[in-house]
Amino acid sequence: MPPHLHEREITEPVSLTRPNGRLNPEAVGWARQPLLDTSGIGGARFWGRNKRWEYWNVITPTHILALTVSSLDYAGVHEVWVLDRRSHEARSANAVTPFAGGVMLPGSLGEGTARATAKNLAIEISEEPDGTRVRAEIDGLRFDVAVALPSGHERLGVVVPWSDRLFQYTVKDVARPASGMLWIDGVEFPLRDGDCWAVLDHGRGRWPYDVRWNWGAGSGESNGHVLGIQIGGQWTDGTGSTENAFLVDGRLHKISEELRWEFDAAHYLAPWRISGESIELTLEPFYDKISRTDLGILSSSTHQCFGRYSGWFRDDRGTRIEFHDLVGWAEDVRNRW
Repeated sequence: MPPHLHEREITEPVSLTRPNGRLNPEAVGWARQPLLDTSGIGGARFWGRNKRWEYWNVITPTHILALTVSSLDYAGVHEVWVLDRRSHEARSANAVTPFAGGVMLPGSLGEGTARATAKNLAIEISEEPDGTRVRAEIDGLRFDVAVALPSGHERLGVVVPWSDRLFQYTVKDVARPASGMLWIDGVEFPLRDGDCWAVLDHGRGRWPYDVRWNWGAGSGESNGHVLGIQIGGQWTDGTGSTENAFLVDGRLHKISEELRWEFDAAHYLAPWRISGESIELTLEPFYDKISRTDLGILSSSTHQCFGRYSGWFRDDRGTRIEFHDLVGWAEDVRNRW
């Protein structure tokens, strides 16, 4: 197992990029809040390499809701997806728009509305005084979710540097309480506060063309605490940065080590095990969301396995915290983009 890394905590606002558009070395590190100005991602200077997106996932006792708004410069790639947890029936719509037409994304997190419109879907993510409102509509289905931002809730921000030209800023925000309504073919499904949890993946950066990653997240209550899991692998290996952390009652505990991911790529519904010196998790999947795209220059393959996490981790003081039955997912992704 690789040794613990020395990751720098960022505590003051800083720009992700220099005036010439390249990576600002002062931005490399991690933060407890989304402190970075990412408005330098975009424009003509590095056109074709800029990647910007918002992904929200909401897990309820009956359904899993997800949406993506993204701009890859040469294309907008969007999705609305809903899974019935009991029947495993999925409803979805996808859209690819040339040159990211119909896409609106704020320069930095929290600075405005994200929106995508296409013939078969409409998505809007707007900031509210006490959180975020997430809305989406496709044929026969829509949802309107209020994602609360509790006082003191911390969110993991990390800059992953491959070079001064290629780098990624990610904000992974887990264990956000959610409420609202889901409508399917005119039938209402209330989303009640206390039963529903939302996760955000906010991304701004410039990526290598061919990349693989693992990402896992989970949220819920266990042993009287609200817990959130945030783990990743492959794409951060060797960069000196990790996106590994655990949330306990809104407080972020950073895990500065590369974790070992063990899963069966021939049978993704077999248990996944993710481990390190500070954490050991097992995910028991109940559903594999398989996504594939092949549009020539743009292709991807994703297995996103939803299930229940159990295990333990050590907090900042070295205390071992055990947990069970946190619902979430782990994924294995390859992108050429």
